[in-house]
Amino acid sequence: MVNAGDQPDKILYERASNEIVHGRYDVGRLTLQTLINTYPDSEYLAKAKLAIADSYYNEGGVSGLTQSEAEYKDFITFFPTAPEAPQAQFRVGMAHFRLMAKADRDQTEARLAEVEFKEFLMKYPDNPLTVRVKARLRETQEVLAQGELLTASFYQMRGAYRAARGRFREIVEKYPNFSGGDQALYGLGQTLEHLKAPKEAVPYYSRVVRDFPLSPRAAEAKDRLVAMREPVPKPTKATVARAQADAARLRSKSLFGKLTTAMASTPDTSATLRGPVRLGTAEASGVEVAKRTPAAPSLPNAAIVAEPVGDAGLNSGKAVDSKPGVDNSNKGTSANAQDNNANSSGSESSSKAQENKVNSASNESSSKAGESKANPASQDQSGTVTPPKKKGRFHLLKKIVKPF
Repeated sequence: MVNAGDQPDKILYERASNEIVHGRYDVGRLTLQTLINTYPDSEYLAKAKLAIADSYYNEGGVSGLTQSEAEYKDFITFFPTAPEAPQAQFRVGMAHFRLMAKADRDQTEARLAEVEFKEFLMKYPDNPLTVRVKARLRETQEVLAQGELLTASFYQMRGAYRAARGRFREIVEKYPNFSGGDQALYGLGQTLEHLKAPKEAVPYYSRVVRDFPLSPRAAEAKDRLVAMREPVPKPTKATVARAQADAARLRSKSLFGKLTTAMASTPDTSATLRGPVRLGTAEASGVEVAKRTPAAPSLPNAAIVAEPVGDAGLNSGKAVDSKPGVDNSNKGTSANAQDNNANSSGSESSSKAQENKVNSASNESSSKAGESKANPASQDQSGTVTPPKKKGRFHLLKKIVKPF
């Protein structure tokens, strides 16, 4: 029943909320979109945008959860200081969490969920939802670590110890609360021993004995330390108590429970340990990557200078020096000289040598040779090379007819 004094935007919002509650999501979202377009300054604008995102989230499915993530981020962008902003950020992470696959499948959604949960803890550290966010973040990291452990174990089984070392080290450094941390530490120690680095394996064997006292790998790690004549650490009482509490919480599953877990499409997070959550960037994992070939070192005083070149150099097809021509006897001195005096003296000496050659020529062939040497070196006062005389189109015909 609509009262006479009710606001139209309020009526639209209430009708849309009623449609969404009864599962008619399309009708409810259409009504809310009408409210947003018709009343852009309404006090129900923020509630309407959040209700649209909630409708997609509650509808579920791949398309619904994907659309809800976009709507929640849109809400955070337009209303960053709204009281509902932390709830929107939490549901962004939960949208990826609900789409998360098993550990041996694609881990894209798990990585996105980890990023969104970490962003929530950095932006809203004192929010009441922090406890729930930390619990989901630990479960997400459990799935990521399980996938990395499967890959590392495969590499180790195939003998690719360098690749296995990078995977094991990434688990140890990025996921300290992983329930299979004892397997990762022991596998890393075994891999380092195969790579002829037993000294580097000692701290990882020590961590297995100290941090996982009830693990089956603890006895094997202790034997390796004794064989390498290294001290064997002792776990503290607090560590033993925590290990006993984790063992009591994890009950053995029945055969039916194991079959149900294997056939389920969602990941198994029942083995997630309790503990602090790491938010900072992880250290270098040591994963082997291909290195680029280093570029050739450049000369300190190397430079490329563009200088004008005459037509003679272009027609001959050979490199022509733009500096004045110098005789071979004076080439060394003229190349080292940088000032104008050295250049002028070199040009004078070359001109004198060429004049002597021309005067001492006794026959016509030698004079022609001297002229051909002098012509390329002749220059005007501006320093540019004088282009030679171009040959006519009937030059070849004259050479054939001339002897007759």
